[in-house]
Amino acid sequence: MPTTPSMEDYIERIYALIDEKGYARVSDIAEALEVHPSSVTKMIQKLDKGKYVVYEKYRGFMLTSKGKKLGKRLVYRHELLEQFLTIIGVNEENIYDDVEGIEHHLSWDAIDRIGDLVQYFEEGDKRVEDLKEIQQNNEADVEEQS
Repeated sequence: MPTTPSMEDYIERIYALIDEKGYARVSDIAEALEVHPSSVTKMIQKLDKGKYVVYEKYRGFMLTSKGKKLGKRLVYRHELLEQFLTIIGVNEENIYDDVEGIEHHLSWDAIDRIGDLVQYFEEGDKRVEDLKEIQQNNEADVEEQS
């Protein structure tokens, strides 16, 4: 069963909660994703059918190895994109919404290439300084044209 962006959001959030607290409750997920608990329960049932979680009514749920593997990759994708946007100078107040807007629309190949680029910038402070200089020059050019 291929995942949808919504399913990925749930798996990512469940994985992060379990990593943080050791468990994930329906109420925690509902709060984090700003949805009703009944919506969480429906999605958990769907994820159970897809073998991403094991769900037992009234007893809770846990990620399967398949769910853990995907959850780890989804959290990595999210953190990598945040890191990338920070490096390239996106305003901090925009980063979360920007990541949420693009993360489901990039191939894993694109994510891997962004990872390479983040590594490239992290391996040399001069590279980040050069990028900032280019950005400042471009901004100055735009101001001159206005």
